[in-house]
Amino acid sequence: MLALTCVRVALAEPVPDTCRIHYPSDAGVAWTCHRIGRRDTLTGLFGPHWPDVLRFNRIDRRHIYPGVRIKIPRDLRQVENFSPMPKRFTPALDDPKFILVNLAEQFLGAYAHGRLVMSFPITSGNDTIAKRRTPDGLFRVTAYDRLHSSSLYDLPRGGTPYPMHYALRFLITRQWVAVWIHGRDVPGYAASHGCIGLYDEQMQKEYYGYPRKPLLEDARTLFEWAISPHANQEGFHELADGPPVLIVGRAPAFPAR
Repeated sequence: MLALTCVRVALAEPVPDTCRIHYPSDAGVAWTCHRIGRRDTLTGLFGPHWPDVLRFNRIDRRHIYPGVRIKIPRDLRQVENFSPMPKRFTPALDDPKFILVNLAEQFLGAYAHGRLVMSFPITSGNDTIAKRRTPDGLFRVTAYDRLHSSSLYDLPRGGTPYPMHYALRFLITRQWVAVWIHGRDVPGYAASHGCIGLYDEQMQKEYYGYPRKPLLEDARTLFEWAISPHANQEGFHELADGPPVLIVGRAPAFPAR
């Protein structure tokens, strides 16, 4: 069974409560709110649909622990392979690869000539803090780095630069700060400093020791698709023909208790 981690992830982080965060697509799914108990397991609650429920809540396994509240669809079949992204995106018809990020939905879609080929939950910047806002607009992936790490932020315990594996750079700000799509924690709310984060359980196992058997590897999947046919090698590499990245909407608020 997939057990739940039973300790707080970091004392400075809020306890996830996805029931209080509202996405436009919520209206299409009937759900109730459930507080995770000490005896709960993901497979016990959701069986084989546990990855679908995590996607619906935009949360990863490491942030599921006793006291966390999540949305539970009344019909789990309704969120099978859950994605609020459009299956066709006509502005991308001429592009062999195109990345669409919907901040309001906290979801990313990858398109091939306008057809959705994969989609992933994300965590973006927090719109309530100007310096942590994810910029909207049309950009392009201009560089990649499989084992990138932050030069500005450390892991919560300090001393270790925050790992940003499978990183795709799409913007350099006027302050010369690079903004990336990369693997990280996905805690169920907008939590980044402006980058766009995807599931990376291999990184979480390496740095946090959990989950013991990594399964969710969205960051790697998108990275390999975006840079192909270029070699997936270590180090920083410029990318002249990277896919466009269109970012729309505003991240939903995480209301204070």
